[in-house]
Amino acid sequence: MPVPADDITGRLSLAVEISRQAGQLTLDYFHDGTLAVEQKDDQSPVTRADREAEILLRRAIQAAFPDDAIHGEEFDDHPGSSDYRWILDPIDGTKSFISGVPLYTTLVGVLYQQRPVIGVISAPALGELVHAAQGQGAWFEQQGQPPCRAEVRETNSLEKACFVTTQVDSFAARDAAEAYRQLEASAAITRTWGDGYGYMLVATGRADLMVDPVMNLWDAAAVAPVIEEAGGIFCDWQGERTVEHGEGLATSPQLLEDVLAITRQFPAPC
Repeated sequence: MPVPADDITGRLSLAVEISRQAGQLTLDYFHDGTLAVEQKDDQSPVTRADREAEILLRRAIQAAFPDDAIHGEEFDDHPGSSDYRWILDPIDGTKSFISGVPLYTTLVGVLYQQRPVIGVISAPALGELVHAAQGQGAWFEQQGQPPCRAEVRETNSLEKACFVTTQVDSFAARDAAEAYRQLEASAAITRTWGDGYGYMLVATGRADLMVDPVMNLWDAAAVAPVIEEAGGIFCDWQGERTVEHGEGLATSPQLLEDVLAITRQFPAPC
């Protein structure tokens, strides 16, 4: 079923606005340098900035669209009665954030009937933001510059490609260390410019391939519309276009089959 245009426009506008606001909140803490870091049950780090930014996002969404559901990384789900569900990651790349590395992002995604239709990736410490909505293209904004179309790069060979990922040992964590080895051996350049920023790089033509062996819904929901509207493909390791399978990759149509020839050898653990 097509998404009502008015519904998309209003939610996209809010998603961009609150991504900027939450990003600014995180940036204030990022520059402070005195933020205490806690460990969650899964041993991943979390800070006061993560929680306060998500609270900001949730309050704005509930005020504007009280019938929409909300799913975020730091707090329990907020149920809704509409066809829309907001997916939030206030700081994607907390390890970069707490290390003083500016490659962290704020991710805001919207699902319509469980399909990702809106995505915003904001990198506040870099002054970069890319947003997309189904059928409206992807748009890249850099501080002080007018928005321009975001488009994936047409690279026709992995031997010429820039491959980015988040953390190398996450491949071994799902028994796929060989997948990383093959991707690194095939690509011209390999870097760990990962998390949401890696997907921004692919969407804006600065990298050719981003691969995550382990993802949560809040990692994937915002990046999928951005990649797709930029002319790329976001899918799982078997090639299915989904944000629900706990893994993901983003690349151009030209490189997809070469990438899948590697990742399909490593099905997700049951």
